[in-house]
Amino acid sequence: MDFANTTVLDSERLERLLLRHTAPYRHDRLIVRVRRSRGADFSGACYYATSRIFVNLGSRNQYPYLLATHIARSQSNAPHWWRESFRVLVADAYLLVLFVYLHELFHYLVKAAGRNTRRKEAMCDRFATRVLVDAYGCPVLDARGRPAPRSRWDIQDLHAFVAAAPKTSDAPVRVARAARVARPIPVRILGAARGDKEAALKPRAPRAGLPDSRALQAGAKSLAESGQLLLPFWGDEV
Repeated sequence: MDFANTTVLDSERLERLLLRHTAPYRHDRLIVRVRRSRGADFSGACYYATSRIFVNLGSRNQYPYLLATHIARSQSNAPHWWRESFRVLVADAYLLVLFVYLHELFHYLVKAAGRNTRRKEAMCDRFATRVLVDAYGCPVLDARGRPAPRSRWDIQDLHAFVAAAPKTSDAPVRVARAARVARPIPVRILGAARGDKEAALKPRAPRAGLPDSRALQAGAKSLAESGQLLLPFWGDEV
């Protein structure tokens, strides 16, 4: 994630917060900017073509903040439809930024999953509300200020809806470098008789004063087992 914050909030804390709740979805192409709002309490925007999410935060907000949402189930009769206004009590500015970010992130995931992006505001609000309720205990209140039962707003499997969106486990990983293993190299000796070729390719006895390679390998093995020798190890490169 390409992240930048120009508000008074701590940037490192804010980035960790957003990354924590972006999982398990890929964010390597995502550009996130948290800025000061020009007048509204908050606002957000998602630009699909450039993978950009903007979160704008008002500087005069009072916390806890009562946040109106579209999470309630819609109702209708023959000529009309309506939706009750459920509100989430947000403890501080960090959680308000998180809500707006998650709302816009779900728009981004809907697009990445190849779904129709129209009329998804309620789903985006439910995606964000679920995190605030489950991870931070933010209460959800109905229009009369009473606690709203979860069954009245948590009514969709949102992760299943965007299951086709790329996840971090889908990212390409470089294969670990293989150990260097000696392999035979074919040799052709020009001008030698056919009967002499096999003899020429047989291992020869070591010259006087030089240790045998098998003796070196045995000695290195014993040192490694005793902990006196560090052998090269090719670890995973990720």
